[in-house]
Amino acid sequence: MPAEAAAQPAANYAAPLRVAVVGAGVFGRNHLRVYRELQQAGLPIQLAAVIDPDERARAQAEADYGVRAFPTIEACMAARMAPARAELRIDAASLCVPTIQHADCAELLLRSGIDLLIEKPLAAGLAEADQIVRLAREHARIVQAGHLERFNPAVRAVRALLNRPMFFEVHRLSVFTPRSLDVDVVLDLMIHDFDIVLSLVASPVREVRAVGLPVLSHKVDIANVRLEFENGCVANFTASRVSTERVRKMRFFQPHQYLSLDFARQDLLMIDVTAAAGMTPAQLAAVADAAALGGHPSPGLSLSKVPVQLGEPLRLEIESFLHAVRTRTQPLVTAEQGRAALALALEINAAIAAHSRRTGL
Repeated sequence: MPAEAAAQPAANYAAPLRVAVVGAGVFGRNHLRVYRELQQAGLPIQLAAVIDPDERARAQAEADYGVRAFPTIEACMAARMAPARAELRIDAASLCVPTIQHADCAELLLRSGIDLLIEKPLAAGLAEADQIVRLAREHARIVQAGHLERFNPAVRAVRALLNRPMFFEVHRLSVFTPRSLDVDVVLDLMIHDFDIVLSLVASPVREVRAVGLPVLSHKVDIANVRLEFENGCVANFTASRVSTERVRKMRFFQPHQYLSLDFARQDLLMIDVTAAAGMTPAQLAAVADAAALGGHPSPGLSLSKVPVQLGEPLRLEIESFLHAVRTRTQPLVTAEQGRAALALALEINAAIAAHSRRTGL
């Protein structure tokens, strides 16, 4: 471990936190934007560096944000260690590189004493995820898994209403883009919903059933999954990155209530299921959709719109990460939770592969 990391196990919190962004692609540029907005808003942080091997991406980020740019983590760490008058100090970083690079990049940064926000999925495999968890513990570093939808204001609002949810129906559909084709739709999109449902149900998964197909890429582009938990809860997930429309919704039943959450609109609707006795889940979903679009509930139904304080999930995620870094407290989405979502996603991919072999697809 570098001497500086050993000598300074935690950042100097009298000064602004200095942050870097590793990876200046689509996700990385969003992180750069939010860090700069927080800095301009007067928060005690400073955007200090960007790291990307692509010269054009590096130059563009350097020009747009006025930060020092480096082609590699090693080059940045060397500048950080240099005994120069204008010392480069970095306390924390967002890791926004392709998933297959997460483990190697995280190791270099954690060994250098830098706290990390790692974009989902946490790693390409469980061995790499375990390595990240182990290194974070060894070097007493904060690692937050970048499960963005945990910070969606509608998800935050629904937690106060939880009362033993027993059935979930989740849809996450997107039009095709060449982004994130290094992973399949399960690791690209559906893993968001695994993470949320795992945190809401708080029970081990007992059974997995899954089917998926490649459509426009060489990896699975559309998938359907059914999970049954030890406590009896059942969750159905559908994800597609080849849809003609964008849908990001989660609906669930719990005793006496049906809740409908729209991630994109940041809406949360609640229906009194006692008043809706006899209605099917599809009918309840139609009522919730109509209400979300400004329609009127059916006679006899008690439907209410839950107050939600709107906000940009990425900004809320980064603010939460910076709070954990500054206070040395556990982040809202831990590396262990990121590892759990990854483990479930990989188990589902294995189930999809087994189904494909059985059916000869």
